[in-house]
Amino acid sequence: MRYGTAELRSNQGRKPSFWAVIPAGGAGTRLWPLSRAARPKFLLPLVGEASLLQQTAQRVGSIAPPAQTMVVCGPAHAAAIARQLPQVSEANVIVEPSPRGSGPAIVLAAMLIERSDPDAMMGSFAADHDVVDNAGFAAAVRTAMVAAADDWLVTIGLEPTRPETGYGYIERSTDVIAECEDGTAYRSVRFVEKPPLDVATQYVSSGRFLWNASMFIWKCSALLDEVRSLQPELFGSVQKIVAAWDTPEREDVMNEIWNDLPVTTIDQGVMEHAARVAVVPAEFGWSDVGDWHGLGELIERDPVGNSVRGDLVHIETTKSVVWSETNRLVALVGLDNVVVVDTEDALLVIDRNRAQDVRKIVEQLTKLRRTELS
Repeated sequence: MRYGTAELRSNQGRKPSFWAVIPAGGAGTRLWPLSRAARPKFLLPLVGEASLLQQTAQRVGSIAPPAQTMVVCGPAHAAAIARQLPQVSEANVIVEPSPRGSGPAIVLAAMLIERSDPDAMMGSFAADHDVVDNAGFAAAVRTAMVAAADDWLVTIGLEPTRPETGYGYIERSTDVIAECEDGTAYRSVRFVEKPPLDVATQYVSSGRFLWNASMFIWKCSALLDEVRSLQPELFGSVQKIVAAWDTPEREDVMNEIWNDLPVTTIDQGVMEHAARVAVVPAEFGWSDVGDWHGLGELIERDPVGNSVRGDLVHIETTKSVVWSETNRLVALVGLDNVVVVDTEDALLVIDRNRAQDVRKIVEQLTKLRRTELS
């Protein structure tokens, strides 16, 4: 089935303004001991000289000006974000009292945008992802905007390169929602969260499934209509916060309501249940920089496959990741597929195949109340 190709116009006939929202939450526990609660991965220059947050802001700068760029973050990171993104006004750095998942954060941002710009379209792009092809990213967003102009909730799906069990997937149909010179948007069939390896392998071989990169584009009004219908309590609570936004009671109202909001992602709370969901297949060298194995894939490798940031001397060591924040020499002999991370107060040595398990170390440190290390 082919739907009518939408034009990027509002009901009033003018092109809607576009806002970029950057949710900057999470501690990146799988990149411990480099990434920590006080210094999460999005503030770190993991790939290149700029931090992942700065790279994200630069990337979205091609589609939304700084005045229409909003960052949602926790209180511990607001000052660092302001330093790293001086082009974003203080009013556009929205501080949430506690992490409640991407759902409340994105709904708050959408409601704040809509109150001053009722016809606005917004995109949500995580602060801690890496993209190689910025032009390809912009083209995918422009395609999504065409579908979103017709009140579709749109996500960008990445063509999978392997059966990955750490990512969510989106199944697409053959129904064309919108198309333009930059690409095509299809009706989404369903979202699947982190399948086992055998299922992921079937997904990749089918050609119908895409990685869910948590990149969303929609009219603010279209998203909020869905939230009002699917999560009325969340909608009403955030509405009360926004009503007090420009008053002296704002902080008190925010603190009173926010911590009682349900912890939910925008995927689980809205996208998995909404009727008008579309997906734009894309390829632009995306990575969520999720763990040491994945980061090692993004760093230049030597002839035997070692990814190194630091001073390494090795003998018969291959396919390993070495990252040092100290001036110490790291010496490895006869090791394959390991990760060594050396910081001033902690040393991590793990099997690279178990990179996902680093988060368990952080959980254990939390239980031991070693907050200075977690």
